[in-house]
Amino acid sequence: MLDDLHIHDFYRDAGRILLALFGSFPAPTTVYVEDIAGPDSPDEFGLHSPRHLACLGAMTWLRESGYIQFSQLVRQEAIEEAALTHHSFLLLVSRDDKGISNAHRLNEAVRNGSSPQLEALVVQLMKQARVDRQPALTA
Repeated sequence: MLDDLHIHDFYRDAGRILLALFGSFPAPTTVYVEDIAGPDSPDEFGLHSPRHLACLGAMTWLRESGYIQFSQLVRQEAIEEAALTHHSFLLLVSRDDKGISNAHRLNEAVRNGSSPQLEALVVQLMKQARVDRQPALTA
């Protein structure tokens, strides 16, 4: 069976990116790839590792999917003037039946390092975001 390690990394990166921006909300901030994915060792040609580039790809995907916004990429090192979108902020502050915010649940999952728990939560949040964005049907 194929172990989709890159998908596990994506969930972790997405969670960390959202939490980093939630922690500085509403002020735009710079988010460095190394702060999310860990230290990088470019090769002899100065090219970043696949892990570093995957994290950068997660940042770009989150923007293209409407979860975050940022003004520009700083080379392949960071995103500048980054912030949560309005929708992502509302998603993270919403609470479950027990009164626990999604941001708290996400922080716990990232901190505890539980891949299955983190993956399930990120998928749940993305599904919730998709449902919340559906336009109301009119007759």
